Amino acid sequence: MANSSQAKKRIRQIARRTETNRQRNSRVRTFLRKVEEAIDSGDKAAAEAAFKAAQPEIMRGAQKRVLHSNTASRKLSRLSARIKALAA
Repeated sequence: MANSSQAKKRIRQIARRTETNRQRNSRVRTFLRKVEEAIDSGDKAAAEAAFKAAQPEIMRGAQKRVLHSNTASRKLSRLSARIKALAA
C-alpha cells in the first residue's frame, strides 16, 4: 500500500484517468460496432453515414491516446475500403 501522500495522490489520479479512458474506449468501440453492423447489413448509405460519424470519434480517441494513431488510421482505412467494396 502507498505510504507517502504523493503516492496516494497518484493512485487517485490514476483511478480517475483509468475511468475516463475506459469511457472513451467504450465510445470508440460503439461507433466502430455501428459501422460494422451497417456494412454487414449491406446498406451502403447507412454504412457511409455511420462511418462519417465514427471518423472524428476514432481520431479523437487517437488524439487522447486511447488508441495508437496508426491503429486509428488502420481501422479507418480498412472500414473505408469495406464500404467502397459494397458498391462493387
